[in-house]
Amino acid sequence: MDRINDHILRELSRDGRISNLDLADKVGLSPSACLRRVQELERRGIIAGYRAVLDRTKLGVGFTAYVTVGLNSHTKASQEAFEAAMARAPEVVECHNITGAVEYLLRVEAADLTSYKSFHTDVLGTLPQVHAITSYVVMGSPKDQRA
Repeated sequence: MDRINDHILRELSRDGRISNLDLADKVGLSPSACLRRVQELERRGIIAGYRAVLDRTKLGVGFTAYVTVGLNSHTKASQEAFEAAMARAPEVVECHNITGAVEYLLRVEAADLTSYKSFHTDVLGTLPQVHAITSYVVMGSPKDQRA
């Protein structure tokens, strides 16, 4: 990594659809040199992919919560069963195995509080591995750089 690659990554993070010509101009390279660098960053896995940033409210998602989940058993089988259940739950957009007082941190998106309550009761509440659930409702996101 060098200063130019850092600059390329910053520009692509801002606009993943920027043309190679415009990117090359912004980072001070010829288009062919810029393209080679981008391809090398992709080959090395530093650029893992490109995606669209969606306006969740326009898609009917008006409720977001971060949820901590404690398991009642710390076995591999218990973790795998919980993770499989989260993979099947469309409301769960992120699932992180974490350290601390609980085992998992989820980001859950739903249409509204009623929809979230259904997920909480009918999905999380029915899993035999789950010992504790704590919900943190997002009231606003003054900074969110997820893509």
